[in-house]
Amino acid sequence: MMDKAILTCALTGVLTDPKQHPVPVTAQEMAAAAREAYNAGASIMHVHLRQQAPGMGRFPSWDPAVAAEIDTAIREACPDVIINLTTGVVGTDISGPVACIRAVRPEIAACNAGSLNYLKIKDNGEWAWPPMLFDNQVDKVKAMLDVMAETGTRAEFECFDVGIVRSVGMYKKAGMTDHLEYNFVMGVASGMPVDADLLKLLVKYREPNTIWQTTLIGRDEIWPVHQATADLGGMLRTGVEDTFYLPGGTRTTGNGQLIEALAQCARNAGREVASPAEARALLGLNASHVHGVTASPAAA
Repeated sequence: MMDKAILTCALTGVLTDPKQHPVPVTAQEMAAAAREAYNAGASIMHVHLRQQAPGMGRFPSWDPAVAAEIDTAIREACPDVIINLTTGVVGTDISGPVACIRAVRPEIAACNAGSLNYLKIKDNGEWAWPPMLFDNQVDKVKAMLDVMAETGTRAEFECFDVGIVRSVGMYKKAGMTDHLEYNFVMGVASGMPVDADLLKLLVKYREPNTIWQTTLIGRDEIWPVHQATADLGGMLRTGVEDTFYLPGGTRTTGNGQLIEALAQCARNAGREVASPAEARALLGLNASHVHGVTASPAAA
């Protein structure tokens, strides 16, 4: 439990409007945000890609050229940084994420490990958005995993519900993956709540001796559960994708403040923050030259 804590920064997210919130969009903004988080102790950057045309920055992009520009800018700004690329798409067409994974050969990519009715309801009983299914059936998961194996990319299994946590072990048993790493996503309104008591059960239900982290979505109520994550030996993630609020309820100015608060959770638990090199060793990842736009496909 006293192992070093790896900190991940979720730099920007999917649809948050950059006109309203401090979320980076361009390669230069992403690199600056990453450097701020890196200086505060983050070794891993979880990267979403956004459209680069003026006024379109709140929408996602699956342009491999955008992926390449952002990946390169972050790596140049943050020596030995580990890139964790998003892959989430609704529907069966995964050609966009696949093209981006092949373009940048990230160390890690998110693998959404099961389906979820993605819902949010307003106080007046109206849906916040039309109810949708975030579909991640087994064939889709396997197709993602096959591409990650091709590029030497480690899958991080995103688990939105308890049944998804339990399914991940089946993927290994079925031969779909030879490595398990869990990300317990808590705070989606129709998924698992941000709850320290539930977290203890999730840790119990994962496969033994596997690395895990939490993604906690919400306001300042998430911070006691970040502390529970640190206390229980998990790895830690935050960033403006997940929250705009610091402990105590103050709004953050950006990713650096959030990572500083996360690092304090690790220290409160008696754990040091892992450097990028230590994070690579703890996770069993390849050296950085194997990844990124300039990596040779044969290197992996």
